Amino acid sequence: MSTGGIGQRPQPRRVAIVGAGQAGALLALGLRRQGCAVTLISDRTAAEIRAGAVLSSQCLFGSARRVLERISDLEPADAPDIARLALTVEGTGTVVSALENPAQSVDYRVSCAALIDAFVAEGGSFAVEDVTPEGLDGIAAEQDLTIVATGTGDLGRMFVRDRVRSPFDRPKRALAVAYVRGLEPDDTGAELTISIAPGVGEVITLPALTTTGPCSILVFEGVPEGPMDCFDDVYSPQEHLQRCRKILDDVFPKVAARARHIELTDDGGVLRGRVTPVVRRPVAFTQSGHPVLGLGDAVVLNDPITAQGANNAVHAAGIYLDAVLQRGTEPFDTEWMRATFETYWRSWGRWSVAWTNRVVDGLPEHVLELLGAAADEPSVAALFGTAFDDPSTAHDWWFDPTDAERVLDAVRTTDHGVDPRALRDAFGQYATGVTVVTTRAPDGRKVGVTANSFTSVSLDPPLVAWCPAKKAPSMPDLMAASHFAVNVLASDQHELSRQFATPAADKFAGVAYHDGIAGVPLLDRSIAYFQCRTVKRVEAGDHIIFIGEVEHFDTSEGAPLVFHSGGYRIASEHPDFAGPSSR
Repeated sequence: MSTGGIGQRPQPRRVAIVGAGQAGALLALGLRRQGCAVTLISDRTAAEIRAGAVLSSQCLFGSARRVLERISDLEPADAPDIARLALTVEGTGTVVSALENPAQSVDYRVSCAALIDAFVAEGGSFAVEDVTPEGLDGIAAEQDLTIVATGTGDLGRMFVRDRVRSPFDRPKRALAVAYVRGLEPDDTGAELTISIAPGVGEVITLPALTTTGPCSILVFEGVPEGPMDCFDDVYSPQEHLQRCRKILDDVFPKVAARARHIELTDDGGVLRGRVTPVVRRPVAFTQSGHPVLGLGDAVVLNDPITAQGANNAVHAAGIYLDAVLQRGTEPFDTEWMRATFETYWRSWGRWSVAWTNRVVDGLPEHVLELLGAAADEPSVAALFGTAFDDPSTAHDWWFDPTDAERVLDAVRTTDHGVDPRALRDAFGQYATGVTVVTTRAPDGRKVGVTANSFTSVSLDPPLVAWCPAKKAPSMPDLMAASHFAVNVLASDQHELSRQFATPAADKFAGVAYHDGIAGVPLLDRSIAYFQCRTVKRVEAGDHIIFIGEVEHFDTSEGAPLVFHSGGYRIASEHPDFAGPSSR
């Protein structure tokens, strides 16, 4: 970063973003609103994007919508809400799941063009250019940070495939999309429907907002060389629509009955192709050796079957935005670039990729058993809807037959006089801070788990408590440890909350920490630490209450991370609060 003389303000960080899709344009707008000197480069103007063909199907679920709202105020008011999901597997049945927070689908021709217009209105520099690797070299030479947010063409090929994280070397589905009007509602009342014909393919329907108003999207996912892989000889939009109708008649008659009167929204409302799911290394180098950072599809490209593309883009943009702003005046070197991507990967990307890859390989038998149980058990049905909003929640029961059986056992022994989902939602109305409780296992391993069940108990003696679930994988280590630490997270540490809330071989990978009493890890930048000796453990239902005596504590300035109604929040001072002295 360049600086002026004594007494002068530092010059704003210069950032170039190549690619104005959901991730690139959103990040550009967020950085510009925070005072960065941002250049956004696209191969088309906003007007050309609006007038062009559809770029994808997309669906933003609740967690991604919260990130979008934090960065921009551009969600269209007339986009239809998606409040329920219906998943149907031929021969098994249908599960209907209410989404905890409604999803929305907005045609990229609408959303990306609106982001570009807003970016320009904020004073951002927008350029129309088909950037080549040679051109990227010149751009990177003039910027503090250059980000590539397009995975196509020669720029996409600059990023090397990560073989460890990319199990597929060819497409898993033949894809076709149609934006239509006239699709009848599903008889389950679900707005988002996913119908699966095992071994043949899937069809997804959802309401959306396109350039001409509300519409529906049909997404066809055909197993290669199967009966749904049949679009190679289609050339015109109307041929495309007719082929879609034929697939519905032949494979999905229930959806076909809803589609008797469908028509395309416009001639650009069709898309077909094949996608090889891939994860690429996040840093590439230009001809002169300048490092550039990949974003969105440039580095993580999923099959659309789980509707995670837009969610990946928005979450990545949010994490990159925070990382740039936290960097201050330090250089955006390759170490920072890799660390920024790894933050996104650990907190979001790996779960989305693992879940999507497992789905395209076919539903495991234990998942089909859960699906069968979900028809009568709302708490099981909720698992499916929650997985689309946050794929990390599917990690155990989708991948592990033992954990899936544990879910079913819990349902069988539940007192059905209380709806667990409704009770959880009611508990969620109580806003809490977010902590990571850490300890050392007897063999020296570091242990950490996210918890919002932390509370103070007593001042004399100084006691605190927290309540992990009995089935928590870390429970044996927690029970064996003499000490634990409660790390109170700052408002910008939400990625740490997610990282320690989900299973991993090493939850501390990439995490800055230092050792406290008894070697217990203390997470850097937490706004408070309480180092405690465990004095009592009390069984309470399906949890265990740990009571600890505070042996040392530290605090620092900063806003806390807040959790309320299933989402992270930022605390702000109440305008009418006058302080305790007024009481």
